[in-house]
Amino acid sequence: MTIKDIGPRPNAFDIEGATRGNENYRTVAWTGKYLQVTLMSIPVGKSIGLEVHPETDQFLRLDAGQGRAVMGPAEDQLDFEQDVSDGWSIQVPAGTWHDVINTGDEPLRLYAIYAPVHHAPGITQETSAKAEQDEAAGKDEPPAWTVQPEDDAADEHAG
Repeated sequence: MTIKDIGPRPNAFDIEGATRGNENYRTVAWTGKYLQVTLMSIPVGKSIGLEVHPETDQFLRLDAGQGRAVMGPAEDQLDFEQDVSDGWSIQVPAGTWHDVINTGDEPLRLYAIYAPVHHAPGITQETSAKAEQDEAAGKDEPPAWTVQPEDDAADEHAG
């Protein structure tokens, strides 16, 4: 299934099929004015990467694989831990450090819903390294037509 981000127009697609079929670290599937849907594939033994979004709530749902969700108020205080697998959802409040680690023997396939929008519309990043490069180069920014927080609280990544 090919997903094309058509921006803030009505859209419908088989999200479970698209998520299970996604082989990229991140594929932005739909970008609205207030929220965004991304598909993710995390290789065996890898993770999304410990991070915090000061002004972004996230909803994640696993459609394949097994993992461990960790969250907490600080990078070194991850006091929430939960094993997760196909069908589980993870809710990450804004300002919470979080990571999802693939603990299984197959790619961890999930989708994330960000509110507000967090990435460039339609961007596809094959690996987490490519995602980091795009972010550093300013190629992964939300479009100007999205509603963003008024303060400039920047996301942080561990390490």
